[in-house]
Amino acid sequence: MTQPCEHSHDRQAGLSGPGLVRELEAARRLCATRGERLTRPRERVLELLLQASGPLKAYDLLAGIAGGAGKAGPPTVYRALDFLAAQGLVHRIESLNAFVACRHPGGHNAAFLICDCCGATREFDPGEARTLAEEARRDGFALSAVTLEAHGLCADCQSAPQA
Repeated sequence: MTQPCEHSHDRQAGLSGPGLVRELEAARRLCATRGERLTRPRERVLELLLQASGPLKAYDLLAGIAGGAGKAGPPTVYRALDFLAAQGLVHRIESLNAFVACRHPGGHNAAFLICDCCGATREFDPGEARTLAEEARRDGFALSAVTLEAHGLCADCQSAPQA
């Protein structure tokens, strides 16, 4: 975020209850079909990201893991994030140096709208990535992934009274 927000937000909460359980079960199945294990630390990191109302930094995740059973250090969190990203279960938002749970697990191109005021982030399918992939193919370049990040102000922050 480029400037601190001085107005209130009705931020959409992350997942909880049956929705959270469904997403974690789907992640376990995806990993199992690939011959991978969703270990407890990996699952806990994914759970924290699914419960979050926005992107989280690795050290925010570390604090969440430390509050649970066992003791985990930064390498545990970073290894879990690397694994989850490789499985297409999370995305790294480079400009924020933060992570979000993928709303379309399994691996795909992603685009994010990021509010510079409140930090709200919304993932969507970047149709433009198809054009980029076509251009890359013409140049003999093999794309492995595309992630677009667009910064601006969300509708709530645009309409909020300024202090």
